[in-house]
Amino acid sequence: MTSAASLSRMSYDPVHLLGEVLRREPDGGYAVACDGRTWSARPAASCLLVPQPGDEVLISGPDPSRVYLIAVTVQADPGRATLETRGELVLRSHGASVLLQGADEVRLQGGGAVRVEAPEYTVEAQDERHVCKRVHVVAESLHATVGETRLTGRTYEAALDRLTVMARLSMRSVAEVEQVRAGTIDYQAGQSARLHASYTLVTGSDLVKVDAKQIHVG
Repeated sequence: MTSAASLSRMSYDPVHLLGEVLRREPDGGYAVACDGRTWSARPAASCLLVPQPGDEVLISGPDPSRVYLIAVTVQADPGRATLETRGELVLRSHGASVLLQGADEVRLQGGGAVRVEAPEYTVEAQDERHVCKRVHVVAESLHATVGETRLTGRTYEAALDRLTVMARLSMRSVAEVEQVRAGTIDYQAGQSARLHASYTLVTGSDLVKVDAKQIHVG
């Protein structure tokens, strides 16, 4: 007959086993097959790598009623890995840089906001894509060097204190109406200037002046 001391010692034998993940339970735990039985293990807080079915994992606990999945030892599919936490996740490096590098794809996904705080933020890539509903940029200065720029949209508005554009060739095509309102307009061409329309009106409230060595009308 088993004594009470023996039962107490048996019920609190520590668990350290390697097993295979069968599935993820609705409560967030995992069903792990090892030692000839199926264990229910909660993921340990330090196990950030999300186990997948078929992964070899290490489960450990003080007794069979408290077993934790503490590490993924071998991935069934090493081509994909997901790091997951229940709450806020902070990656912090004191006095050094943080590098996210992947041969194929590195994905950052958050249920709330994803923030990057650093003295310097650098992105190096052959192709960069941003897909979002709204973009807000606040900066003291913006410097960009590009070989080609294309902008397609429905409306474009800019409120500036000063606008300077320097180009070798410039062409603008407006399908319907173009309006300019300014305090003073000064157009100067080095060679020729041409104004043509089916109906052309030149009016002035005080003075209209035409000055040239030759003036041809008609």
